[in-house]
Amino acid sequence: MRWPRFWSNVLAVAYRETQIIRHDKPFLGVLVAQPVMMLVLFGLVLSNEPRNVPWAVLDRSDTTVSRRLVRDVQATGYFLAPRAVASYAEGRRLLREGRALAFLVLPERFAADVERGRPRVQLLLDGSDPLSAARVGGYVGEVAAAFEARPAPVHRAGPARLPGAIDVRQRFRFNPTLRDRNFFLATLAGMLLTNICLSATSLGLVGERENGTYEQMLSLPTTAIEIVLGKMLPYVGVSYALMLAALAAAGMLFGIWPQGSFLALLLVTLPFVLASLAIGVFVSVLAHTSAQAVFITVFFIMPSFVLSGSMFPYQLMPHGVRELGGLFPLRWYQIALRRIVERGAGLVEVAGPIVALVTLFLLLLVGIRWRMKPRLG
Repeated sequence: MRWPRFWSNVLAVAYRETQIIRHDKPFLGVLVAQPVMMLVLFGLVLSNEPRNVPWAVLDRSDTTVSRRLVRDVQATGYFLAPRAVASYAEGRRLLREGRALAFLVLPERFAADVERGRPRVQLLLDGSDPLSAARVGGYVGEVAAAFEARPAPVHRAGPARLPGAIDVRQRFRFNPTLRDRNFFLATLAGMLLTNICLSATSLGLVGERENGTYEQMLSLPTTAIEIVLGKMLPYVGVSYALMLAALAAAGMLFGIWPQGSFLALLLVTLPFVLASLAIGVFVSVLAHTSAQAVFITVFFIMPSFVLSGSMFPYQLMPHGVRELGGLFPLRWYQIALRRIVERGAGLVEVAGPIVALVTLFLLLLVGIRWRMKPRLG
């Protein structure tokens, strides 16, 4: 082998590929956007420190002392404005629906108990996210330990005894032992389906275009929507099989079985799978090459995992980012999964996520139909 000629050929091919990459603007755009996206997500969005915590308060005492305790908790900066509830059942319902992560109950004789030095309150916490629940409980406990109902009076006989620290009786709902695996395995099926659905369909139409059969396919006596739905249907069956396998594995290996309606789980899975497959198809009609489709797909998968709430609670994310995560189907599916698997929800409790997923699917079909057209010449 002649080494000068060998390296000359290698460099010539490398130069040719470099020129192709240099003129591939979509590829370069995604190449720059991915590290920027990850830098923003991991630098600004993700944090193990709870913030913007939604919580509810049942103030049966309704005194200056009880209201002051509520203000002190909110003044920590970790909590949103408290949602006042009229009954214990209403507060538990908010926890079950995920609209509150903490529920503080102040008894009727709270002010009198503070004066006697034996104050006690109850704090119910959503234990489906163990780390956040433990931290939120710790913040409330710190406020309660440092709480002073009134300034200490001055006595000539000596210093007065201050009211004792408030005893916060914490109870963790849905995951009493605060096992981390419950938080992650509850949405394992959603993450697996997101990955397989986007990867499976993102190369479909762009592959037809690269093979030169795209215009031929569109010339068939079928509409664009019929073609798209026909390409999706086989993967719907695959997705259901994968979902059932993930649930069975989590149940048999770790004892985590759905506590709610299995019918509701099957129903909410269909629009989620269709919406996720539609994202892959939309990527396929946008991309010009298979390489572009792969890069764009990764651009969708990572934010889906992070912003949906599957890995980190979306309730604790900053405003703007939290609403942006609602554009990903996994956000609504993971809400439904946690309600069914951990909270024992039925079809009524997951009706909201079903409507959101159906809406996303229909909007994606409109976008696909708009972009899907013959490209001759």
